[in-house]
Amino acid sequence: MTTQVIVLNGGSSSGKTGIARCLQAVLPEPWLAFSIDDFVDSMPPALQASDAGLEITADGGVSVGADFTRLEAAWMAGLAATARAGARLVVDDVFLGGPHSQERWRGALAGLDVLWVGVRCEAAVAAGREIVRGDRARGMAEKQAETVHQGVVYDIEVDTTRTESLECARTIAEAVLSGSP
Repeated sequence: MTTQVIVLNGGSSSGKTGIARCLQAVLPEPWLAFSIDDFVDSMPPALQASDAGLEITADGGVSVGADFTRLEAAWMAGLAATARAGARLVVDDVFLGGPHSQERWRGALAGLDVLWVGVRCEAAVAAGREIVRGDRARGMAEKQAETVHQGVVYDIEVDTTRTESLECARTIAEAVLSGSP
């Protein structure tokens, strides 16, 4: 079977979105890219700062509520349906729940050929990127740099600390094109 979905997991500002864009450029077939940021941006503003939705604390902590979890499950199912309909997907996510988050994706993507990719970046480097971006609560990147990987199983890992997104994408593309990590 050939890879239908590439799931990129990494902390905030680790470089997942850049890798996803580069994958779209280097892979021979068209791939659609979707990120957790797209999902969050699609939520009603009232859920973007509530106990039921998504809460980001001043120090960069993130917690999700029941409405967020329910809507995220629907989003995941929708992306899986898109892949089942024949589109190839790159999904850029942050596994706040570690292995529990991966299991939720495994359930949604059951029956599809998925390449699980860990996108690592040293906390200090990700924190610097976070400052430059200016659209994240300070501390988020540092808090997530390692915790999102704990207990998660990958087919392949890349590290953007000193490696450009394009080179990471080429490494991932090799795994996709060879049919094995």
